[in-house]
Amino acid sequence: MANTFHRVGHGPHPVIVLHGWFGDARAFEPIEPWLSGADFSYVFMDYRGYGGMREVAGEHSIDEIAADALALADALGFERFSLVGHSMGGMAIEWVAALAPERVRALVPVAPVPCGGIAMATATRALFDGAADDLAARRAIIDRSTGGRLPAAWVAWKAAYSAAHSSAMAFAAYLPAWVGTDFSDRIDGRHPVLALVGEHDPVFTPALMAATYARRYPRTTVEVLGNAGHYPMNETPLALAAAIERFLRTAAGD
Repeated sequence: MANTFHRVGHGPHPVIVLHGWFGDARAFEPIEPWLSGADFSYVFMDYRGYGGMREVAGEHSIDEIAADALALADALGFERFSLVGHSMGGMAIEWVAALAPERVRALVPVAPVPCGGIAMATATRALFDGAADDLAARRAIIDRSTGGRLPAAWVAWKAAYSAAHSSAMAFAAYLPAWVGTDFSDRIDGRHPVLALVGEHDPVFTPALMAATYARRYPRTTVEVLGNAGHYPMNETPLALAAAIERFLRTAAGD
């Protein structure tokens, strides 16, 4: 059975959207009303342990996310498609493209974890390790990743949403998956890439994108979203929607 998902639009260009560690298939909801359903078919998928798949068992790995995304594409009859992935989902879309390069048209990683993982200081890793069972830790991570500039009420809402829409076990298991996975030797670099980062994101920066995506994919464009941190779908939804569709229309030949 395919993973739970919802669809926005029935246009000729399919786009599979993969969420981040703190999200689920509804994480991009603020941009959904502004997407072009006439041009694109957006499919937002839950991972095992998240959203409609919250109680579904799994190994909670990047490979599993990618395999489930490909299975969903098959179930929907998507022979070729583009991919959008936020944070942890940014790593997952790279693995989809590595597993089935001929099926992927273009990649849009948003504040993404690169395919080589991410280094963390000991204190930072301890904070992240404790987040599965500690709402205060989740709030601290969200606040830090958005530059400490957003309303406390929104930070609290984001943390509570993530706790309510993922199992603590799955949430904990995905952390080593996106921190420690490295399949950089499997990237062939054929795909056009738009790496989107928020100007206030302290970790997923233009410099990191230049050292990773731009070196591995010759057709990479790095774009900074002003007034955004790690969650541009919440912080600047119109700018994010416009950037995604502007790129997909040109890079994928639409």
